[in-house]
Amino acid sequence: MKRIKFYIFTILVFASQVLLAQMEFKTSVSKTNLGVNQRFRIEFSVDKQGADNFKPPSFANFKVVGGPSSSVSQSWINGKASYSQTYIYILEPKNEGEFIIEPATIEYNNEIVKSNAIKLTVSKAIEIPKDPNNPEYIAQQNIHLVAEVSNLNPYVGEGIYVVYKLFVSQNIGVNDWRVSESPQYNGFWNQDIEVTDTNAQKGKYNGEDYRYLVLKRAILIPQRAGVLIVEPIKMDFSVGIPTGRGDFFGNMITRNISFSTASDVRTVRVKALPEKGKPLDFSGAVGDFEFSVTADKNVLKANDAAQIKVEVKGSGNLKLFEIPKIITPPELETYTPEHKEAVSTSLSGLQGSISDAYTVVPQFKGKYKIPEVTFSYFNPKEQKYHTLLAEAVFVEVTEGKELPSSASDTSSFKKNVVANGNNFRFIALETTLKPNIKKDFLHSKEFYLLLLLPFLAIPIGILIGKKRAKRAGDIIGNKIRNAKRLARKYLSEAKKQLGKKEAFYVALEKALHNFLKAKLQIETSEISKEKIEELLQDKGVDANTIKELITVLNDCDFARYTPTTDVMMKNEYEKTIEILTEIDKQL
Repeated sequence: MKRIKFYIFTILVFASQVLLAQMEFKTSVSKTNLGVNQRFRIEFSVDKQGADNFKPPSFANFKVVGGPSSSVSQSWINGKASYSQTYIYILEPKNEGEFIIEPATIEYNNEIVKSNAIKLTVSKAIEIPKDPNNPEYIAQQNIHLVAEVSNLNPYVGEGIYVVYKLFVSQNIGVNDWRVSESPQYNGFWNQDIEVTDTNAQKGKYNGEDYRYLVLKRAILIPQRAGVLIVEPIKMDFSVGIPTGRGDFFGNMITRNISFSTASDVRTVRVKALPEKGKPLDFSGAVGDFEFSVTADKNVLKANDAAQIKVEVKGSGNLKLFEIPKIITPPELETYTPEHKEAVSTSLSGLQGSISDAYTVVPQFKGKYKIPEVTFSYFNPKEQKYHTLLAEAVFVEVTEGKELPSSASDTSSFKKNVVANGNNFRFIALETTLKPNIKKDFLHSKEFYLLLLLPFLAIPIGILIGKKRAKRAGDIIGNKIRNAKRLARKYLSEAKKQLGKKEAFYVALEKALHNFLKAKLQIETSEISKEKIEELLQDKGVDANTIKELITVLNDCDFARYTPTTDVMMKNEYEKTIEILTEIDKQL
């Protein structure tokens, strides 16, 4: 009987210990139904000490505008202790719809514990009530982000600019701000212009006095006709809202709140370039330009070098079209041109010059003509095309070998065959043949070797079969080998497609992706510039090499929308080979 009581007591004690050891880890939110312009509070609470390694869920459909912060609460009431630790975030939805926030995890007694999931319904933006005492409403009425676009109806290739300004009224103070989402310019070639003046200026907004800052400036050049969108800039602010009360010294007491806003979406309607009057040699130049072809030497000796410079200067889309090419006589050895750009960017657009410098080396004495070259462009202000003619360039070679004439250059003619008495002196008239005696194949070395060959082939075949089976089962290894093979294939394809822009950059991008899949062991769906950069950093690749790789990936995307030259493609290919070799060496 005593033994039974002992067992019962032991079971009760064990059960009470288990109950005491249970931990509650839960997720709660301030609201489950909200507008897309509203924020909510999410808390992850644990009621036991000793829990650590807290990991929040992915807030993929939400923007974190506050947190993480934590609070700890302990109490002892009537001999009963209670404990609570809470992890707090402030979130804002990015889109409308129904979303599930997955459980968070925490470690307790060497076990992973999960909280509960939360379902949220996000509806359209809710209008903030026009309450003059509502801090959110006050901030909305006194802070404005404005996107000013210089021309909402440009031609394809015509440069426009966008300026983002922050207007703040005199009634409130902005303590801090940050850009939460930068604008995208899909369909535009774009380049930021550095903002050097960060001082507040006085200006008008809707007829009222405001202070304003210029936050961002960019040049935009539309690449296609139709409706294009200049997306908004989004920002978060810490705003000091007056409470209407003063402190002991009479200073106004303010209440700090978090506030988010965005500029309006601007719609740009891009006009196509007119087909009427379009020159045959037009290559996409839009602006106001001058064109010239010059030689640094017009008189030289054979094997001396001269430079023929083809230059376009002025204002317009200077980086987005090809310079006309010159045709040189075959007697002048001509090298691949050196491309140079001296272009500055301002709110007036792109200004400066671009040029190709050809090095020519004459082989023979004489006077050579480099024919006239034409260059066509469209002037959007005059709304018409212009064609400029560069006069022919003459190069005179005063010293050197004479150009071979038809009379002296006998190498180009066939010689008649002349018969004489010695034509057939090497034909043998007698033979020295020997009998070809073959040995019997039976019982020869070859006979026994072929006889044993099947017995040797069986174990070799078994080994090869096992190796193939092992290799076939190596799924990850096969993927890596296949990716390496595809990387080599597409690199070779890119080299073959030099001069064909679309096919070249598609092949180059595929080669890069397959190389990264092989080296980083990631799937195509996981390939993003941020992921690539993170993985390469983890593997110890230096920052400069990573930066150059990201630049090449961006160039592959960018080059599909802009003109490019054979020289630029060749340089891109060689640069890619160098970067991949360097990454392979470091890994």
